[in-house]
Amino acid sequence: VERPTSPQMASWSSDTPCSCDCFVSVPPASAIPAVIFAKNSDRPRDEVQEVVFVPAGTHAPGSRLQCTYIEVEQVSRTHAVILSRPSWLWGAEMGANEHGVCIGNEAVWTKEPVGEGEALLGMDLLRLALERSSSALEALSVITDLLARYGQGGSCREDPTPFCYHNTFLLADRTEAWVLETAGRLWAAQRIQEGARNISNQLSVGTDISAEHADLRTRALAQGWWDGQSTFDFAQVFSLTQQPVRMEAAKARFRAGQQLLQQQQGGITAEVMMGILRNKESGICMDSGGFRTTASMVSILPRDPTQPCVHFLTATPDPSRSVFKPFIFGAGAAQAPQVLSPTFGARDPVRTQPRFQTQVDRRHTLYLRHQVALGLIESEQDRGQQLRQKQRDLEQEGLEAARRLLTGEQVPPPQELGGLFQAFVERESQVYA
Repeated sequence: VERPTSPQMASWSSDTPCSCDCFVSVPPASAIPAVIFAKNSDRPRDEVQEVVFVPAGTHAPGSRLQCTYIEVEQVSRTHAVILSRPSWLWGAEMGANEHGVCIGNEAVWTKEPVGEGEALLGMDLLRLALERSSSALEALSVITDLLARYGQGGSCREDPTPFCYHNTFLLADRTEAWVLETAGRLWAAQRIQEGARNISNQLSVGTDISAEHADLRTRALAQGWWDGQSTFDFAQVFSLTQQPVRMEAAKARFRAGQQLLQQQQGGITAEVMMGILRNKESGICMDSGGFRTTASMVSILPRDPTQPCVHFLTATPDPSRSVFKPFIFGAGAAQAPQVLSPTFGARDPVRTQPRFQTQVDRRHTLYLRHQVALGLIESEQDRGQQLRQKQRDLEQEGLEAARRLLTGEQVPPPQELGGLFQAFVERESQVYA
């Protein structure tokens, strides 16, 4: 495997968990008057992703908050969030809040060195932004403020060999989306007010910059990365001259994602996004070597603020053999126990020093049952086909419930809406029992 030219790069191997894909469709690209968000989280093959519901909270002045590695100051009020996260860490790979803000992140390497010092992970920044913002723009400003204050860093996988990266983010709400790309504490952002956009483990904000760090161009000039005369192209100026193999592979996925969105312009729905996330030919549905798509998410964010946002989450690996289950923030929203991983308290390998010296079993109930079902799908033709059909039927039911809700055909009480995800998780568990 080629190694990046930057000497400060942390470990890089063919098994490196550095491939994700995020997508967004803003009307008129969407088939309905809604922003549609989607993400595949590609991580180490055996890493378990749990789906966590955290209710809104109020916090005493001066409270501190323990993130994955460091503490930050808590804010007085946090919003309710639904998170899909690697179960060993505090942050999240993707998620949404009660105000219809969705965020997904991606690993990226730039000319700015990646430090191994512990700071906020990109996944911590993502969760903090969801808990503290009520729009995509506000989420962007939460992330950039925290970046300036605490920086980003620390190992991003549960392994004694540190593996670090910087982050790009796709942020969406009911009206628009933003792509935020970072290089250390520096950043550039692009506003998406219409059309479809995707990101895949590389800088993609070029000359169309809507907001940027005050010192971005000064730094580029001082380092000799930009001449100060030509049009400033963030991706061109800050990308590594010699791209690592994995980032080269990401380019192909980025282009494939662009084409898949382009083909569906004007007709993009939640189902279309699910189809893109399940696309194995392009590598978007990842399954190679040491890593794979460990969880997926698709969200419908209607323009009409009286309509609820609907978030579909798998909580299991390989979206092509998983069920997207609908979650809606409502009075009855609660944690579904089947998708919550066991906890290990003070003896958790992420808490003990030095970190990650031992391994623990983080598999939740649905994950365990899904693994058995995957084995049957692959080996027993009849039983496998029956299971796949049951998965598809259950997912269709969820999509149909969302459609009826958004067209006003059927509006169940808030208590019932809040319990929707848990009901679908229970039914999926029974399918595999």
